[in-house]
This record gives sequence, structure tokens and C-alpha cells, in this order.
Amino acid sequence: MDRFYPIFDDAAWLPQALPLGVRLVQLRLKDRDDLHDQITLARDLCRAAGATLVVNDHWREAIALGCDWVHLGQEDLDTADLPALRRAGLRVGISTHDEAELERALSLNADYIALGPVWPTILKKMKWHEQGLDRVRQWKARIGDIPLIAIGGLRPERAAPAFAAGADVVSVVTDITLNPDPEARIREWIGVTR
Repeated sequence: MDRFYPIFDDAAWLPQALPLGVRLVQLRLKDRDDLHDQITLARDLCRAAGATLVVNDHWREAIALGCDWVHLGQEDLDTADLPALRRAGLRVGISTHDEAELERALSLNADYIALGPVWPTILKKMKWHEQGLDRVRQWKARIGDIPLIAIGGLRPERAAPAFAAGADVVSVVTDITLNPDPEARIREWIGVTR
């Protein structure tokens, strides 16, 4: 699994990101009518580039379109058909924020576990405060070889401390999508994660 994991809200980001060397990407579509087209385009672009696509939330579409990975939040787990996902051969990443959620992810044999927000984030309102690097260390000690994704408030200079604390992968959203020069920022991220 690549150590750099950007999350984009539109497949239109991929023709910019993939040629720069992005090899693991999540498509996080919210309130969209064009799910089929977006996921199909992202799937095809990622396959052509040799990159891994993770579809956020939309597990039915991920199965129907032959995708390889899906990411589920805790609320999504309440309605997702995990046996159907496994039968279809999809790998499943799961968001966690507290001990109960971590236990649930482990009981479901998550293929990766995301922990966040490690630092304060502007992406969305959360009931959880920043988790901090000590929580990253605790999670890694608990999950062993399962890849641990650190997300929330990450910037390139925070990659090394996150890795040192036990994160296997660092994930970012707004640090790229709201950056005045997203291409330069992606290059910087690739530089600090390879």
C-alpha cells in the first residue's frame, strides 16, 4: 500500500494527480447525481495508471463497477452488506475515532484502519477532538500488521512524525484541494512519503 493517500471529491482531479505519481487515491463523492460516471472514470484512470482506487461510501456502485476497494465510515457500516462486498472480492477500509469503533473495525476484519482526526481538521465538523500522535501509537500497537491510515490536519511536515508514531499511510484532503498550487503540493507530498 502506498504511503500517500489523497482524497478527492471529483474524478477530474485524477488526470492531474496520477501523472505526478499518486498511486493510492480515494474518490469521496457527496450529494452527486453522477456516481456511475464518476466512479467509472476514476476506476479506468486508476487502472490505466497502475493506481489503486478506493471508493468512499458507495459500496453498491463499487461492486457493480468491479472496483477493488471501498472505504466505509461507521455510519456506513450500519447499512453496508459486508458479506456481499467480500463475495465480490472488494477490500474494505474503515474509519475509526474511538475504542468502540476500533473494536468494531477489527471484528469486521478491516483491510486498513483509518484514525482521525490526528490533528485539527477543517474538512467537516466532528464530535472528536484531535487524536494526537499518542493515539496513533496506541492504534498501531493494537492492530499490528493491518495498515494504519492517519488522517486529519496533515501537512507535509507532519508526515514524518505520523510515520514515526506508527502510521503506515498519511491521507489528505483539503491540504491539496484548497491549496493555491495543488500540483506542487502533490509533488511535495510524494517527496516526503517515498
